[in-house]
Amino acid sequence: MSGCGGILIRGGTVVNENSSVLADVYIECGLIQAVGCQLPHPKGCRVIDATGKLVLPGGIDSHTHMQFPFMGYQAVDDFYHGTKAAVAGGTTMILDFVIPNKDESLLAAYDKWRSWADPKVCCDYSFHVAVTWWSEKGAKKLLSQGITGPEGHELCRPEQVEAEATLRAITIASCINCPLYIVHVMSKSAANVIVNARREGKVVFGEPIAASLGTDGTHYWDKDWRKAAGYVMGPPLRPDPTTPGYLMDLLANGDLTLTGTDNCTFNGCQKAFGKDDFTKIPNGVNGVEDRMSIIWEKGVHSGKMDENRFVAVTSTNAAKIFNLYPKKGIIAKGSDADIVIWDPHAVRTISAKTHHQLVDFNIFEGMVCHGVPLVTISRGKVVYEDGILHVMQGSGKYIPRKPFADYVFKRIKQRDEVCLPTPVQREPYQGEVMSPSPTTTSHHCGKQSCH
Repeated sequence: MSGCGGILIRGGTVVNENSSVLADVYIECGLIQAVGCQLPHPKGCRVIDATGKLVLPGGIDSHTHMQFPFMGYQAVDDFYHGTKAAVAGGTTMILDFVIPNKDESLLAAYDKWRSWADPKVCCDYSFHVAVTWWSEKGAKKLLSQGITGPEGHELCRPEQVEAEATLRAITIASCINCPLYIVHVMSKSAANVIVNARREGKVVFGEPIAASLGTDGTHYWDKDWRKAAGYVMGPPLRPDPTTPGYLMDLLANGDLTLTGTDNCTFNGCQKAFGKDDFTKIPNGVNGVEDRMSIIWEKGVHSGKMDENRFVAVTSTNAAKIFNLYPKKGIIAKGSDADIVIWDPHAVRTISAKTHHQLVDFNIFEGMVCHGVPLVTISRGKVVYEDGILHVMQGSGKYIPRKPFADYVFKRIKQRDEVCLPTPVQREPYQGEVMSPSPTTTSHHCGKQSCH
């Protein structure tokens, strides 16, 4: 420990996917340098007292759409305001979607999204690229840029169609021995399809989003048009008020794997374009700032999951699936210093009046959440502390990813090896051979037709 501007987090409970231990964490040069009890206090090092608090890996939001051009509008939360809100909520990395236009080069679309993001991001980020059309050459170029991951699939609208589409996607992926990452698990029916597939041994990962875990579609019948429109997204939230609890149960017990937000925000005046035709309402809701608190409230505070499972579904599993682990998703020596000091006893009330996003509506308005991020550290720098942001545009970095993460593909590779056919070693046949003849009706080998 050289002590050149490091940070020592003292006295907190370090929580990883499989352990919770009272320990100190020393950070320097953007990396975690040491984790242990009573670490020395280097000269010039800042000490953050985390006594009675939890020290967690920074959250990874596996599904966002910052400044996304959609339905004639652009999402109001761009890569600056979106990532600024993310770190305020304890998320230190997002995975955004590049959506190429029809016939647009996949690489050109990727370059465009990079040009939007690089000057603005306040935390690290990476990309998924939607394949809106196919080019083998373009796909190879994308892989060279470190964009990879299991196949994504956008699910459809009515609940029965969502379930059918989920089953179809799993079946196709299984036929070609491909793992599948399913985004937008919004209904019980689709979730049950995923559960059944996993129990059959298929490699499938389901992602419920903050919206489907923290609220429901009953708001679509609200008499206030603006409020009802604020919840419009695709696929829609389901009107069954028991759906969020059901999805949380599956997330807690491992049937669903990770969480995102599908954060794609539009203001009231934009949504008002559909005031006379709901199909013209721009689809999208918030979530990037509130995801961690929603899952803690509905999962940990409710008693459905412990803090270790919370870390898994908000950070570690995404890091493993998208080949970021152990660079991200764990508090360990050598990992990136993306850390959240979490107060499990503090309480906050979610409101559009106090959130850090630009959008003028919050689908979790008025929800009381137990569990609050006190300090967020991104790349070794304190970017949020005691309600105050210390962010700088462009301070985040694009993180390329290598293909074929073991967490996703290891079972596939093993099956390929086990199921690989092996030849039978035998001596060549030396007996008589009967030639086929259209006039031969006997199935016995006679001397007159064998050669």
